[in-house]
Amino acid sequence: MLPSALKKQLHAVLQEGFVLKRSVFQPCLELYPMSEWNIMMQGVNKLNRFKKKNNDFIRRFTAGVKIIELDASGRLLIPKDLHSFAGISKEIVVASAVNIIEIWDKDKYEKAINDATVDFADLAEEVMGNNEEDGIS
Repeated sequence: MLPSALKKQLHAVLQEGFVLKRSVFQPCLELYPMSEWNIMMQGVNKLNRFKKKNNDFIRRFTAGVKIIELDASGRLLIPKDLHSFAGISKEIVVASAVNIIEIWDKDKYEKAINDATVDFADLAEEVMGNNEEDGIS
């Protein structure tokens, strides 16, 4: 069940539906509003499929992709294969990741956050610190 505050924020995109997929880097799921998924796929569709690396990437990136809608009760039903991939046991965390939502097993999320805390200052400096190349300062 999505929290009511989150449903209110997503009201404009609820009718379009969502895409749920495996995360590339973490043991979690990524929930894309359909408009964000379409933007992502525009980039993926530009890849030359006659290059093996590109073809392998496309296959793995789209593995297990599911189109999802909220049911009448506001629940988001997670398919069993994606449930298993994320190792969801009992409690989940629904976390904003800029333009998508991550769905985590609570214990795995807390471990990922705690593991990253040690070097977060260095990471923040490297990614965000006065990097004129990306236009961020």
